[in-house]
Amino acid sequence: MPSRNVKKEQAPDSYYHVYVRGGNKQKIFIDDADYKYFLKLFDRYLSQTPVISKTNEVYPNFQNKIEILAYCLMKNHFHILVYQYDVPFLEKFMRSIMISYSRYFNLKYKRTGPIYENRYKAVRIDQNTYLQHVSRYIHLNPRVWERYRYSSLRYYRDENVLFWLNTNRILEQFTSKQKYLEFVSDYEEMHDTLGEIQHQLADK
Repeated sequence: MPSRNVKKEQAPDSYYHVYVRGGNKQKIFIDDADYKYFLKLFDRYLSQTPVISKTNEVYPNFQNKIEILAYCLMKNHFHILVYQYDVPFLEKFMRSIMISYSRYFNLKYKRTGPIYENRYKAVRIDQNTYLQHVSRYIHLNPRVWERYRYSSLRYYRDENVLFWLNTNRILEQFTSKQKYLEFVSDYEEMHDTLGEIQHQLADK
């Protein structure tokens, strides 16, 4: 089950369901380039070696500090399932991602001010069964979820080619990839946990 009051309970060697919504539920991804830029930020901050910017700035690096297990980017919000090796790397990672994307978005669309509703919300997960449910919840966010382009589900179905995405922590809890996909498509069982997951995110 998820732990409550996660902001006061950040812990090492822990899973978190991270959620960010656009301010006033407005879009934070408008075209394909926006989704792709956001995913490129994972390349930047989770690279095997630190990345240096065009101005010779060394970006923070969270390789072996943070793992991405699943994600889904929607028009006005996104979900990430994260494993944190130690504190406070989740907080630092999310700050880096959100600030970088906000700068990109404001520059591209000639706007100023925050693009997010508030700080990211994060729910700590301390049971494997709930971890499975959260991964399914994330992958079922799009209406046409089976082939959605900006979700990690396709990497659970096919070979994972993203160095920063670790599907094994979820898949190893199933006997095969097919069994996991059957689990994801089990809407009836999903209905029983949907309300609880949404309630946890609303409380953060």
